[in-house]
Amino acid sequence: MAQPSTSTENQEDFWLFGYGSLIWKPPPHFGKPKPIHLTIETPQNTTAEKQQKLIINGKQDRQAPGYIDGYVRRFWQASEDHRGTPAHPGRVVTLIDRAHYDCIVPPSTPPPSYRVWGTAYHIPQQHINEVQEYLDIREINGYSIQYAPFQPASPEERSIEKCMVYIGLPSNPQFLGPQDLDRLAATIWRCKGPSGENRDYLFMLEEALKGLGDGAEDEHVEELAKRTRETGLASGENGATLGNGMSVEVAIEKFTNTTTSPKGTEEVEKP
Repeated sequence: MAQPSTSTENQEDFWLFGYGSLIWKPPPHFGKPKPIHLTIETPQNTTAEKQQKLIINGKQDRQAPGYIDGYVRRFWQASEDHRGTPAHPGRVVTLIDRAHYDCIVPPSTPPPSYRVWGTAYHIPQQHINEVQEYLDIREINGYSIQYAPFQPASPEERSIEKCMVYIGLPSNPQFLGPQDLDRLAATIWRCKGPSGENRDYLFMLEEALKGLGDGAEDEHVEELAKRTRETGLASGENGATLGNGMSVEVAIEKFTNTTTSPKGTEEVEKP
């Protein structure tokens, strides 16, 4: 279970877990690092070819797909600041721990896996304050810092005992709880905010999860995306593309290769 927020100062091994837009939109320092290239010769390398690794101030900057246990991901958080407006709030994901989820949903509801896939980012010490400033802007609308153990998908990566994650707890005013999926799909299809169309967020999350590997599928996200596309088709629009007509794959490639300033307003939303 996640732990309350504590200071991140003086932490050299700092990790951040993203389960929403952070999967395809990394923290601001990713994409434009100032690297020191460390040359490494591997024992198997008999041709004297050399392998390059990206090192920042002597520490490798990296990200890892994987999961945290004991939570479910749901579109149960209102968004008045990024994917909607105060008059027409959009919907974005948050995490609900198992104890709260079991109390909220009817007993007849099929049990979920209580495993949430996403991407963890190692934040070098010199970028911690920058990333936190960026995320504090992103998560001002009801999210708070928690900590949870993270298990990388690769067996070669060690588990992370304390990974920071932003969660909209059930006590926050933007938490909406369970909603009828068809009504939720209709809301997501029609809403938009400063960060763009609400449906774009959903479709890009669905596509990004597919890229994390076997087992990363999320039934809630997939079913909601399916119903949202059906809503679009029923209204006579193309439910297979984003609001700007761009394909999901092209949009993810665009966002992945774009660095966002901590003080910027473009695509600053839920992790």
